[in-house]
Amino acid sequence: MKIVTANRLSDGRVIYAGVDNQPVEHIDQALVLDDTAAEVVLADVAGRPDVFVNPYLFEVQDRTPSGRDRLKEGIRSAGPTVGHSVVGGVG
Repeated sequence: MKIVTANRLSDGRVIYAGVDNQPVEHIDQALVLDDTAAEVVLADVAGRPDVFVNPYLFEVQDRTPSGRDRLKEGIRSAGPTVGHSVVGGVG
């Protein structure tokens, strides 16, 4: 099973294709698609560069990224990593 993901043009945030191929911000709202449907949705959102920047597919199992991109997509789905570190040991 696969999910379509991209970055949103307006702010660069990670988005996913949800119901009616509308952008959603959380992986749990994304459509989980078989290979054929995933290609159709990918083609649709690729035709909407005003919203979806560089859309692509990744594999999931139970809405959890799997396959070769599981680490990358796990990090992306968790949100920005900037601002989560502690500088100088003070939090």
